[in-house]
Amino acid sequence: MAVAKRPDSGGVEGKVITLLANHFLVEFDPSQRIFHYDVEISPNPSKEIARTIKQKLVNDHSNVLSGARPVYDGRRTLYSPIEFKDDRLECYISLPMTSSEERDKIFRVNIKLVSKFDGEVLSKYLNKGDDCAPLPQEYIHALDVVLRESPTEKCISTGRSFYSGLMGGAKEIGGGAVALRGFFQSLRPTQQGLALNVDFSVTAFHESINVIAYLQKRFDFMHDVSRKKTRAFSSEEKKEVEKALKNVRVFVCHRETVQRYRVYSLTDEVTENLWFPDRDGKNLRLVNYFKDHYEYDVQYRNLPCLMVSRRKPCYLPMELCVICEGQKFLGKLSDDQTAKILKMGCQRPIERKAIIDGKEFKLQVSKEMTKLKGRVLQPPKLKLGHGGHVRNLTPSRRDRQWNLLESHVFEGTRVERWALISFGGTVDQKSNVPKFINQLSQRCEQLGIFLNRNTVVNPLFEPMHVLSNPKLLETKLKKIHKAAFDNLQLLICVMEKKHKGYADLKRISETNIGVVSQCCLYSNLGKLSSQFLANMALKINVKIGGCTVALYNSLPLQMPRIFRQDHPVIFMGADVTHPHPLDDFSPSVAAVVGSVNWPAANKYVSRMRSQKHRQEIIQDLSTMVREIFDDFYAELSELPSKIIFFRDGVSETQFHKVLQDELQEIRRACLKFPGYDPPITFMVVQKRHHTRLFPCENDPFALENQFSDENVPPGTVVDTVITHPTEFDFYLCSHWGVKGTSRPIHYHVLWDENGFTSDEVQKLVYNLCYTFVRCTKPISLVPPAYYAHLAAYRGRLYLERSDSSSTISRASPPKPMPLPKLSENIRKLMMGDGTSCCLYTVMQEIPFVAA
Repeated sequence: MAVAKRPDSGGVEGKVITLLANHFLVEFDPSQRIFHYDVEISPNPSKEIARTIKQKLVNDHSNVLSGARPVYDGRRTLYSPIEFKDDRLECYISLPMTSSEERDKIFRVNIKLVSKFDGEVLSKYLNKGDDCAPLPQEYIHALDVVLRESPTEKCISTGRSFYSGLMGGAKEIGGGAVALRGFFQSLRPTQQGLALNVDFSVTAFHESINVIAYLQKRFDFMHDVSRKKTRAFSSEEKKEVEKALKNVRVFVCHRETVQRYRVYSLTDEVTENLWFPDRDGKNLRLVNYFKDHYEYDVQYRNLPCLMVSRRKPCYLPMELCVICEGQKFLGKLSDDQTAKILKMGCQRPIERKAIIDGKEFKLQVSKEMTKLKGRVLQPPKLKLGHGGHVRNLTPSRRDRQWNLLESHVFEGTRVERWALISFGGTVDQKSNVPKFINQLSQRCEQLGIFLNRNTVVNPLFEPMHVLSNPKLLETKLKKIHKAAFDNLQLLICVMEKKHKGYADLKRISETNIGVVSQCCLYSNLGKLSSQFLANMALKINVKIGGCTVALYNSLPLQMPRIFRQDHPVIFMGADVTHPHPLDDFSPSVAAVVGSVNWPAANKYVSRMRSQKHRQEIIQDLSTMVREIFDDFYAELSELPSKIIFFRDGVSETQFHKVLQDELQEIRRACLKFPGYDPPITFMVVQKRHHTRLFPCENDPFALENQFSDENVPPGTVVDTVITHPTEFDFYLCSHWGVKGTSRPIHYHVLWDENGFTSDEVQKLVYNLCYTFVRCTKPISLVPPAYYAHLAAYRGRLYLERSDSSSTISRASPPKPMPLPKLSENIRKLMMGDGTSCCLYTVMQEIPFVAA
């Protein structure tokens, strides 16, 4: 199954704007041969040691390498511009491990020739001379390793990015973490040729300090431990510490050595009680060993030691260990840490452009940024409500935002029976609740939504700790539901602060009880801004089945060649969320959503499934798609005539696998209905990329609209120069970047049986971005993909328990835990009178929450 080719020379609609992209043209000699060698080093070293071995190999054995200076990826791959004397080589490299007691360590290095290639195939591919030839990934990888060689020697390498304290210094962000500035680089085949995509980057690293000091920064209980050195960990504290240090590399400070150790676990016994066998088999007490050999009295004798070997007892007291520099912080960042990271990486366009163009990156690029022509698409006319009448509005502000001051939502709902529950809060904060209820009801009325001014039961005030106990929380929620005679449309939950029990609250209310919940924070009740109340009102309206906005000119009117009024089309989105990087066993969660109304196509249902740990391909896609087709049929009494499918979260290396497997699954779902074979368009949506667009300072459109120093305007589309040489892709920035530099979304059409032109698919995606139900502005991501992402996130919440601790294990992951089933009460409520109010996915499975 070949990926779809671009159907034309690119789109023509919209006003032309001159842009700069952070892509730099790379020149290469296609005739230059590259020799690929496999490297095996024994015993297996760390990447850092492996690079040292490679450098010593080049320095000491230049003759057997034919004088070449090869590049190395730090693992198994060596590339050389010169062929070595022999196809197979074996060398021994000696590295000093300490300056005193330890002997030098000997490494055996085996090198063998794997392949020889040149750049002719890539040259033809970039010049579109051979449409059938696949992209020569091996040659691009070789060039990538060449370009990475220099920064790898000078910077900390993680993924495709490089970080250094010299690029603006390290900044402490709390919790034992520091943030470093750096840059990302990646080679990309584009219409202009091979380009190097370079971008500014910031990420968190473990602070290189003593382990005890590090733990003091991460955990409050460690301050008590440091004051009372005889204090031991509780079982919960020990779990937290072990989780924090798992797989972190350390070095020791009681002796000189270049050896680095990886922490596997903590000892079961405290240091005071640890014994170990010496080389003669004699048992030695650990604290005595350090006193006799190093004249060191271990201070924290009631703390466990670090276990730094899986095969044999190898114990290190925490106080003698230091965190190695340059380790990416894989733990979950706190809200405060995240805010500091975002602030460091949140440069306005003019600042980000200056950084990329600045001397920090001149090591890698000497050319100018790529100049190209983009286009700015016109916003669609929108349909709103106004006292029961339809009102049209074209967003005319430069950020394309509109307000509802003189309008109602397009479709408002009635919330007759609702209740409020509070968690925590001061006496003064709780006193604001009656005012909040009254003003929220008024704000809903102004927007064309009815919210009863009286709750069906008096507000229930609970302490914050209830959120930490799922069983107690369930009892409280059932109590308020029963007091309302098991007939609630909505439960508003006010919290003193953000709390991990939010996940349990959502799971319990939506699966065990069957009530819609809307969360908010007490901090917002003090000021009760009109914006906050409006956001709450919009979310409530959507959850009960209403609709914020619709396109005034329906898609059949705008694109009659593709869409017809009497042939309903379904827009689908799919995404998979994976567990935290330090979680080695939890299942991944896949979600699929689909529109169930036409021609408005702004109401969606969804399905979620848990699946194998870190499995990207959606395993039960056929069943989920079929169930959504059933909902579509229940609403419109016919099946979709066309399927437009947006797949989120797929990297370019997975395109063919996803296309081959998931397109077949969609077709398999269609086969469940006799004679049903609709045309399918399958599109991948990529958010996590590093292409950035900047308006040119002297561009007439940018000057006229005052965009020169700002982000590109909403509707900016690029489908030439920096896009794929032959395939059907484009970048679209559909939103206005309020903070930092806007990131356009990269859309890549992998399969198209509907025959879209570039203009048609770009217009479709941009128009859909105005129909998102949670806000009054165009969003950055096409709604089906956004809803799928939110649904998958909700599924992740269902699996997480506030009272469960993550066990970290490298053993084979268990069978995925199934997601809890949604309450039938909610389904019945949302299906209501059989109208299009069946937007139960937005209420059941998508977290439209303020908290």
